[in-house]
Amino acid sequence: MIERKSGIYSGRNKSSAYKDLVWTVATSSDTTVGLEQQTLLTLETIQANLIELGSDKTQIVSAQVYIANMAEKPVMDAVWQKFFGDNPQHWPQRACLGVSLEGDVLIEVTVTAVRGN
Repeated sequence: MIERKSGIYSGRNKSSAYKDLVWTVATSSDTTVGLEQQTLLTLETIQANLIELGSDKTQIVSAQVYIANMAEKPVMDAVWQKFFGDNPQHWPQRACLGVSLEGDVLIEVTVTAVRGN
């Protein structure tokens, strides 16, 4: 059975889970701030979404990061590395793409994680 967690947008969910896998997506809850803060807020939302479905950031196996300005990727990388810590066993596989995002959104992250350790 698929579990789905509603988000704030019509027509899509913020998270879904099936058996031992969880998928979630997030953007920053505050788009008036710069990329550094938007990255942190986005990652915190990802963590909260994962916890809601029985997982956490240490269980992420794959991540896709979409940023509005690839020239700012080092800013995102610094926040990312601090958030995930020094243990390579907690680092997800990741792809980062430069894309056009809506409005003042500077980053969007989608992940697949394992749950039920």
